Amino acid sequence: MIDDGVVPLERLHEPECAKILCYPRYDLKELRRRVWELENLGVQALEFNGEKRVFNMPVLGKGHCGIVVSASLGGRKVALKIRRVDANRSGMLHEAEMQRKANTAAVGPDLIDATDNFLVMEFVEGTTLPKWIEGVKERFKSRIRYVLLAVLEQCWRLDKVSLDHGELSRAPKHIVVGEDDKPCLVDFETASTDRRAANVTSVCQYLFIGGSVARMIEDRLGEIDKGKLIRALRKYKKMHTREEFETVLDVCGLRKLQTVRL
Repeated sequence: MIDDGVVPLERLHEPECAKILCYPRYDLKELRRRVWELENLGVQALEFNGEKRVFNMPVLGKGHCGIVVSASLGGRKVALKIRRVDANRSGMLHEAEMQRKANTAAVGPDLIDATDNFLVMEFVEGTTLPKWIEGVKERFKSRIRYVLLAVLEQCWRLDKVSLDHGELSRAPKHIVVGEDDKPCLVDFETASTDRRAANVTSVCQYLFIGGSVARMIEDRLGEIDKGKLIRALRKYKKMHTREEFETVLDVCGLRKLQTVRL
């Protein structure tokens, strides 16, 4: 039984931990390979906590390709993404390349290191955007506007470096807002530089046009002209210029906030 959730590397062979490292199918040879990779990365311990559960063990996140836990690296708390053994990809190095590309645009958690089976990255403390909006008091609407502006600016920077996130039209888990009201785009496992970047148009669909989050934002900030926004996005999609992007911000009621340092 794990009492405090912190497990040093020498205990990762214990059944509770081994099932997470080799989720969803335990294999002793694979487990040994993965513990060896963690040793070479310099990871000292894994920490099992979070709102999600895998085999009744708490974790930070679970997706189609990986499980995310916190870990200790040189005395620093980091996030560790573990490749599922049944993932539809042979390794994590492509995702690492995409995240490094995002980092060049000052987007996403800083990538620290990567192997075939693990990504080690900056630990981002925060909550998902929908939950964060729910927790903002009615009189603090400006906080929501500043966060939405920061999200769109990050999407603009990804478009400029031709990196398409791939999941921002349905992003309940992909935008995390920290205690300092700074949003962070996370999870670049489906990101690509091969398709045309559509981050601004995708995130506007999610935030302002359709779905429960768009309705939540409309309830808090008021209605925008969706037809006008769609026309502005079509022009932006063709040109990808800063001028067209600022027109999108204007339609969303965010352009006047640009004097604030993001």
